[in-house]
Amino acid sequence: MSDDTVITRLLVANRGEIARRVFRTCRDLGIATVAVHSDADAAMAFVAEADATVRLPGNSPAETYLRIDLIVDAALRTGADARCTPATGFLSENADFARAVVDAGLTWVGPDPESIETMGSKISAKALMAEAGVPVLGELTATTATEADLPLLVKASAGGGGRGMRVVRDLAALGAEIDAASSEAASAFGDGTVFVEPYVEHGRHVEVQVVGASDGVLVLGERDCSVQRRHQKVIEEAPAPGLSDATRAALHDAARAAAAAIDYRGAGTVEFLYDPGRDRFWFLEMNTRLQVEHPVTEAVLGIDLVALQIAVAEGRPLAELVVPEPSGHAVEVRLYAEDPAAGYRPQSGRLRRFEIDGVRSRFEGPDVAGIRLDSGVGAGDEISTFYDAMIAKVVAWAPTRDQALRRLAAALADAEIHGLRTNRNLLVNLLRDPVVRDGRMDTTWLDGADLSTLGRCVTSPDAVGLSAFAATIAVAEQARMQRPVQQRITSGYRNVVAEPLLAAFEDTDGEPVDVRWHGGATPCPADRDDVRVTGVELPVGSGQGDPVVVRLDVAGVTHTFRVHVDGRHVDVESALGHVALTRRPRLVDPAGLVAEGSLLAPMPGSVIDVRVGVGDHVSEGDTLVVMEAMKMQHAIAAPAAGVVVELGAEVGSQVDAGTVLAVVDADAAESLEPAHEGETP
Repeated sequence: MSDDTVITRLLVANRGEIARRVFRTCRDLGIATVAVHSDADAAMAFVAEADATVRLPGNSPAETYLRIDLIVDAALRTGADARCTPATGFLSENADFARAVVDAGLTWVGPDPESIETMGSKISAKALMAEAGVPVLGELTATTATEADLPLLVKASAGGGGRGMRVVRDLAALGAEIDAASSEAASAFGDGTVFVEPYVEHGRHVEVQVVGASDGVLVLGERDCSVQRRHQKVIEEAPAPGLSDATRAALHDAARAAAAAIDYRGAGTVEFLYDPGRDRFWFLEMNTRLQVEHPVTEAVLGIDLVALQIAVAEGRPLAELVVPEPSGHAVEVRLYAEDPAAGYRPQSGRLRRFEIDGVRSRFEGPDVAGIRLDSGVGAGDEISTFYDAMIAKVVAWAPTRDQALRRLAAALADAEIHGLRTNRNLLVNLLRDPVVRDGRMDTTWLDGADLSTLGRCVTSPDAVGLSAFAATIAVAEQARMQRPVQQRITSGYRNVVAEPLLAAFEDTDGEPVDVRWHGGATPCPADRDDVRVTGVELPVGSGQGDPVVVRLDVAGVTHTFRVHVDGRHVDVESALGHVALTRRPRLVDPAGLVAEGSLLAPMPGSVIDVRVGVGDHVSEGDTLVVMEAMKMQHAIAAPAAGVVVELGAEVGSQVDAGTVLAVVDADAAESLEPAHEGETP
């Protein structure tokens, strides 16, 4: 690459939040931008923000964002002179893609294809790191491992995210676990190569940010990413807490040696497993890209890592780059549309409301202590089943670690996120947990946590009941204001005491929440006398998106509830926590009922396998249909033994949540049992 390379138009082969992040830097640098997008993403914000866009026909990643030929063609057609792979996912660490970009005469913003290839194989990378003097864990095999080596970790050489990984505590099971990990890795990454190494119990995940250029390697501090679920990061922070100056310096030196060993160019991350008990660390892998958690490094250093990537791609030496001293502490969480209590099941649907107070910057470090928000979606957008379920990265920067943790927890707790389940409550409770506050977390800590407790957001056992009553008042007042002036009497008003009215709701688990109340000028619940309404404030003017504010006096304490009504959906926000309710209809449409024994789709997705036919006899627990949603497979099993009397989906079809996939008739199974001797069948 020549020293006079100047990038004028850059194509970002990514989507959502990270595409918007790169576009923000490009605007600062005066670089025009090109977005590629699938059909599912056509209305997303990153598409609207690009200077030019190219449609990739289809929805799935394989049809769109993983098509090297289509993306290179899009760059050439739009006059882009560079292609950037700034972060995680899709083709971000694909050496063949990097070569295709270079062969097309375009500037590749990222490391050389050879560096990507070398670090893409964890086995060869470990060997190279050992030669460079970087500490590595010894490699074992099924024949060389002994009882003294337990526990062991079987790990895929390619890929990541916990797939192709097994912890082995019984030596007799090692062979089977190697076969299982190899099969999973082959399915996920197209490469079934695995290796075995000692498993470090209660280790921490510490990684070092580097930027390599023609004149050396720049180390930009470290991050701790130890709070993980299923080997996927949940909370990240910089700098890593609890490290001695000597250990920190040794980590930085090892990362510099690792990057120098492959003549690394651009931004990258060297990941280490740190054992706090022995104050030792070992090389895990190198990510030849910009990490999802790069904002915490930007916050504490006041730099723009995407700008540094582009500077290196244009041939600028590190000597020209000025990096300030680190200041303060930054913490990042990944806000996902998922249900932690249901095994982190991804959620999909419309994000009806998404508001976080205190946001001082978007896609760039705050210039004062505050919140940074990097998100690819907003209110009204759909979280689809085709891609990752991350809604946003939320980052807090403050002078101290304790202040950053408190600030981020408060911002999330007060956020208004309506429309689908998220891991928000889990994140709030983790940020406030003594283990995290004291810096005692490790990579397996969250695996043993009680998610039913950590996932709660309400602070009072009466929160749901009070929120439902506030919702009842809000709905009644809205209905009253929508009537003609002459008829504006509170719904349910009686000039004599009568039987209470019933407001019927369901919570997010489908459980009924009923409120019995008397109408009138000052309605109050019929079944308790310690609650009274002290005020109702309706939105002024159009009030688009504004809530109805209801104040309730509960045993002498006033609580304020902000009630958002969107058709049948009612979301209630208060200091007691967020409560999501659905209004139950007074009369049920028979057409909406499903037959007994119906198997319903738990979420929108595609049907990839139907393993039975109409008339087949099945046993309880048999898998009948397999769905795919958000890169995960979900087996739909028979609830009881019976006969399949109906199939509602076929392979390749897209289904909505609640779609009837199959109907199993348990009674029919009994009628098919063979008759005993002497009986008439």
